[in-house]
Amino acid sequence: MIRRRAFISLLGGAVAWPIGASAQQAMPVVGVVYGVSATDWNPYIGGFHRGLGESGFIEGRNVAIEYRWAEGRFDRMLALAANLVDRKVAVLLVGGNTDGAREVTAAIKTTPIVFTSGADPVAAGLVASLNRPGGNVTGATVISGELAPKRLELLHELIPKAKKVALLVNSSNRVTSQPDIESTRTAAARLGLEVIVVDGGSVNAIEHAFATAVDQRANALTLGSDAFFNSRRGQIASLSLRHALPTIGGNRQIVEAGVQMSYGADTIDTYRQAGFYVGRILKGEKAGDLPVIQPTKFNLVINLKTAKTLGIEVSPSLLARADEVIE
Repeated sequence: MIRRRAFISLLGGAVAWPIGASAQQAMPVVGVVYGVSATDWNPYIGGFHRGLGESGFIEGRNVAIEYRWAEGRFDRMLALAANLVDRKVAVLLVGGNTDGAREVTAAIKTTPIVFTSGADPVAAGLVASLNRPGGNVTGATVISGELAPKRLELLHELIPKAKKVALLVNSSNRVTSQPDIESTRTAAARLGLEVIVVDGGSVNAIEHAFATAVDQRANALTLGSDAFFNSRRGQIASLSLRHALPTIGGNRQIVEAGVQMSYGADTIDTYRQAGFYVGRILKGEKAGDLPVIQPTKFNLVINLKTAKTLGIEVSPSLLARADEVIE
């Protein structure tokens, strides 16, 4: 015969274990699929965590995060995302390559998805509408491709005597490369510039692209809006200096690495906004009801040290308009 107190203790223990397990299982899991490496994610992880925190979630306390890195093999992003869906993640964050993100959003129709993209999300096929994405998808965009003409104008202002400018694109990512080529050529015609399109879809291709630009007597180079180039910012900065080819990119990180100049939205803040959206979805909102976030502020950053190394005198008017000057 079991004594009443012992029975209650056993019952309490039996009940306590499932409650503890249930509480542990109740912690939602967010899946992150990023097109390049964990190292390339580092500049953005703080912004993402800050956004999660603003919506009340802290990794390890009340939300878990599983990360998957495509390491530049963008065709793997869907398989990585499918693996996370199989593991029952509550939300997917997908970034680092628009083509890869599009494959994920086209195939996964149940798990909520938040994307980050440098392309126009509607033109890229990520959502049907910016204001009403619908379905299980929303996200944040830096609309980098739409800023290609402005970057060319700034480059022309930096080097007014330039007649020929190279445009570095990743031809395997047509979602971003085609709009970049078209808008840059249109802007170049207006400015009286000739554009040379060079392909840099791999580490070796970037080396060859710079050599080609120099061989064809380009006076400067502008980067296409592909996340792969940001992941290769150290290489690009080194090549820019080696070939004395002033270069403009789309975000601050690339200027920190030594590239001459950048103009674009704050990508770290874009990931903060994406993190905030992930938190709102964890709280019960539907991804398709959340408008795609677009940037409202664009920063001009100039690396004065690189300018001096290349023997370029930055005009006072350009310096006065810079949001940040790196010396």
